[in-house]
Amino acid sequence: MSNSVSRARQVNQDPTIYGTFAEIGAGQEVARHFFQAGQAAQTIAKTISAYDMVYSDEIYGKESSGRYVCESRLNKMLGKEYQLLLRRLTGVRGERSRFFAYANTVTTGDQTKRSCHGWMGVRFQTRPGGEANDIVLHVRMLDKYRLQQQEALGVLGANLVWSAYFASPSPLELIPALVGGLKPGQVAIDMIRCSGPDLKHLDNHLLNLELVKRGLAEAILFGPSGDILSASDTLFSRSILIDRGEFRPVTRSHLDLIDKGLAQFPQNFPQAPPPLVLFELTMNQLSEGDAEGGIDEQDFLDRVQTLGALGHHVLVSNFFLFYQLKRYLRAMTRQPLGILLAARHLERLFDESHYRDLDGGLLEGLGKLLDAQTRVYVCPQKKGDQCWLAANFAPAPPLKSVFDYFRAQNWLTDLGGCDDMADYVPSEKALELLRQGGDWEKLVPPAAAAIIKSKGFFRS
Repeated sequence: MSNSVSRARQVNQDPTIYGTFAEIGAGQEVARHFFQAGQAAQTIAKTISAYDMVYSDEIYGKESSGRYVCESRLNKMLGKEYQLLLRRLTGVRGERSRFFAYANTVTTGDQTKRSCHGWMGVRFQTRPGGEANDIVLHVRMLDKYRLQQQEALGVLGANLVWSAYFASPSPLELIPALVGGLKPGQVAIDMIRCSGPDLKHLDNHLLNLELVKRGLAEAILFGPSGDILSASDTLFSRSILIDRGEFRPVTRSHLDLIDKGLAQFPQNFPQAPPPLVLFELTMNQLSEGDAEGGIDEQDFLDRVQTLGALGHHVLVSNFFLFYQLKRYLRAMTRQPLGILLAARHLERLFDESHYRDLDGGLLEGLGKLLDAQTRVYVCPQKKGDQCWLAANFAPAPPLKSVFDYFRAQNWLTDLGGCDDMADYVPSEKALELLRQGGDWEKLVPPAAAAIIKSKGFFRS
């Protein structure tokens, strides 16, 4: 017996768990596991598939965006099915049942892996008559063929229902439980959100960080208020300006560079809408540097909160190279992209050793990064008498010809000169003054300084 069917049977054998399954896009893949496990009549009140758009709109309402594989569709499905369940069955069996409603809206296919994605969630009670709790996921099916994707979806959905009742009490068990029985590389879970009175012990920030740590997500997106967002929904058809850094803490100089990038962006892309600003933190920047690659979770939370206080979004990713970030963003938007790059990192950008996993080597990697809809904005840096700029960067032949080509295309652009950066303050300087009790506040944006002071961030 498969792991998912075994878990479905465990749910079926609990006479207190009772609910409905509503699935759009890949058949009754999740409900099928519970039917196959036996004793499904003890668990399933109803299953439904509403494939036709007219029927779906009649049941759940229309989507103003015109998109049906989206979080808002899932929330409408969960809300409708759960309220129906309560209205019809509370008087009949509410005293002895812990009700749930499972829903998904997905698209599968044999095309590009990034088009095969969906939303799934479960709304459930942990005790008869209790308030509702939600666990919501955004997933991508990575298998090549439709039937494989559907099977993976069924396993993941069965795991989700089981986890709501048997794994959600433990934050350490929830993520592994969701992917039990799935092979590495079958699915990506790039967002999880838990809510409700019985799930307050689960920290959504740390759960999503765990997804990235385990390689189940390439990146996670946080909104300015610190809430977990769907990257596919938030970044859909948006122009984007990205600033990668450690931001420990963010300084006024970081914001100056962003302002310069925002000023340059419309000059390169006059027809594009104003870009969304993303601060990006990579997992290696969150590592403590120990042999096991440990993560300082509190430091992670501190940085996300501090950056969010500035009113911008924060992306935490597994991307070491910029072309990987570019590929990720291109799955969500075809609008122009701007990437801020410290001048000292040009050498790394043109280091052939970083592209050994690509058949085309450095040429393929840079070709995936740079194009007419993408600009790398080089931030000048001054160290002593030395000035680092794209204008005076000189990689060794034959890479110089490659570099000159991208420069001639204006795809690598300096944001001013070193005289403009005379007062640049890196995070390291602000952090040193903060820990020494020096005058660090003048180096940090007021909103960030306020939250650092009030919560004692970065003191150790």
